[in-house]
Amino acid sequence: MRRREFITLIGCATVAWPFVALAQKPDRTRRIGVLMSLGENDPEGKAQLSGFTKGLADLGRPEGPNLRIDVRWGGGDVNNIRTFAKELVTG
Repeated sequence: MRRREFITLIGCATVAWPFVALAQKPDRTRRIGVLMSLGENDPEGKAQLSGFTKGLADLGRPEGPNLRIDVRWGGGDVNNIRTFAKELVTG
């Protein structure tokens, strides 16, 4: 390799490096808030939540490092549901 070719190669790599670094964005964690009006031990509520998570997995979005599901169980108490709703929204 001749000197001129080497200098051109290094110059191009130096110019392209910032663009490569910008293109590599870290994966961010997506969050889904689920507010159930049923109690945590209610079989119907568990079945609904299980169906929801299975549906997400079937769509290629399983819970893991890129997806977090925050579940709150209101247990039929309106005050708990209001509190949990505010908690999920503020994050």
